[in-house]
Amino acid sequence: MATKIDKEACREAYNLVRDDGTDVTWVTFKYDGSTIVPGDQGTDYEAFIRECTDDIRLFGFVRFTTGDAMSKRVKFALITWIGESVSGLQRAKTGTDKTLVKEVVQNFAKEFVISDHKELDEEYIKNELKKAGGANYDAQNE
Repeated sequence: MATKIDKEACREAYNLVRDDGTDVTWVTFKYDGSTIVPGDQGTDYEAFIRECTDDIRLFGFVRFTTGDAMSKRVKFALITWIGESVSGLQRAKTGTDKTLVKEVVQNFAKEFVISDHKELDEEYIKNELKKAGGANYDAQNE
């Protein structure tokens, strides 16, 4: 059966993360049968990491504050999590299903496909976002 996405519900969750007026910094998009729907949301990145278990695949939209001494800025990451226990067929489908998620999640600085918990490390993600962000005014301090 072809995967579908609940665009309206997912867009609402996506906008919560993008809204400067909320404390929500992440949201997940999970599978409910063959439909992608909003999952959990929160304010603590560690709670997002706990959502990424070995037996599931999910998409995460996460807000990070990056920058340097001269400028702080908000950056968004789209994280595709594929747990190590996920079957080969489901792994393969995740790539095509991501195009559905991208119909809703359109603004992000960097995209990640992760299967290893070590790669979910907050500093690793922030460093990758910083690299994608252009000018680094702290370069003289390195």
